[in-house]
Amino acid sequence: MPKLPNFSEEELTPNVLQLLEVSHYQRELIQALRDEVAQLKGNKAKPRIRPSNMDKDAGNGKGGNSSNDKKRSGSSKKKKTKELKIHKKKTIKADDVPAGSEFKGYKEFVVQDIEINPYNTLYRMERWKTPSGNYVVGKLPSSLKGHFGSKLVSYTLYQYYQCHVTQPLLLEELHEFGVDISSGQINNILIGDHDDFHAEKDEILSTGLEISPYIQTDDTGARHKGKNGYCTHIGNEFFAWFESTGSKSRINFLKLLRAGNTDYVLNADAIEYMGEKKLPKRELQLLKSCLEQTFGDEAAWQQHLNTMEICKERHVKIATEGALLGAVTARGFNKELVVLSDDAGQFNVLLHALCWIHA
Repeated sequence: MPKLPNFSEEELTPNVLQLLEVSHYQRELIQALRDEVAQLKGNKAKPRIRPSNMDKDAGNGKGGNSSNDKKRSGSSKKKKTKELKIHKKKTIKADDVPAGSEFKGYKEFVVQDIEINPYNTLYRMERWKTPSGNYVVGKLPSSLKGHFGSKLVSYTLYQYYQCHVTQPLLLEELHEFGVDISSGQINNILIGDHDDFHAEKDEILSTGLEISPYIQTDDTGARHKGKNGYCTHIGNEFFAWFESTGSKSRINFLKLLRAGNTDYVLNADAIEYMGEKKLPKRELQLLKSCLEQTFGDEAAWQQHLNTMEICKERHVKIATEGALLGAVTARGFNKELVVLSDDAGQFNVLLHALCWIHA
C-alpha cells in the first residue's frame, strides 16, 4: 500500500487528523483481511515484528554489566548442580586473612568437565600345573567379549548410530584418544555379536503389548540385505518397535506379535478364530482333537498339517493364523487390545480400529 504523506503542523487541521485516523484504521483492516486470505490459501500471514527495546534501555543508562540488571529467566530456581555427583573436592584457602577473622564456611563453585582417556586392564590369570600334568587356569569375567571393554564398545555404537559419525572418522577419533584399534575391529563391533540387542528389542515389544490399551501399526516397502521386503511398525505413545520381513500378510503380523517366539498353539482362541473364518468342519474337527497342543516351530506345525491332510492353501492359511493367534494369547496377551491401523486386511485381528487421519 502507498505511504501517507508527511503533513506539517500547519496542515494538520481537525479534518485532516480525522481523515488520517480513518486511513490508519482502514490500512489495519486491509492488512488483517489479507492475512486471513493468506491463511485460507495455506500461506503464512505477514509476521508481526515487535519493536526493539535496545535504544530504550540505552537511554535509561543500563549497561550490560550493571549490577542492577535483572536476573535471567529461571535463575531464581534451585541450582541444578545441587544434584550433580561430585567426583573431586578441592579447597581453596583465602589470601591475606586479617587476624581475628571468623571462619564462616565455604562458598561453593561447581565446574563440570569430562575426561576421555584410554583405560587398559591387564588380566593375569593364574596357571597351576597339577600333579597329573594338567593345567588349571583362572577364568576371565563373563562380561568380557573380546579385547575391547563394554564402555569402549558402547561409545563406538553411540557415536556411529546416534551421532552418525562415519567409520573413518570414528577410527581417527579413537586413534587420537590413544586406542589401539583397526578399521576391521570397528566394523566387527558395529555389525557383529548383537544378539543381546535383538533380545532387548523383543522385550520392548512384549512389555509394550502387556502395558498398552492399544497399539498402532503399519507396514511399508523397504529393502533389507539387498532384497525388496517390508518394514512393520508397532507402537504407541509408550514404545516404538520395528521389524524387517519378507512378506506383508496377517500371518506375518501375528508372527511379529509373538515377540521373538516361534511356537504355534492350538487352544480355545485358535479354534474360535478358525470357526469365525469358516474353516470347513472336517479340518476344524481334526484340529479340535489336538486341543492344547503346542508346536515348537514352523516346521513342526507344517508337519502336523501334513499329517492331518490339511493341504489346501486357504485351509492352511486359516489354520496357521489361528495357531499363531493361539500362541499370542497363550502368553497372557490382552484380548481387549485395540489394533489401530489404516484398514489394511493383515491387521484385522482382535479389536480392530481405523485411523481418523492417515497419510
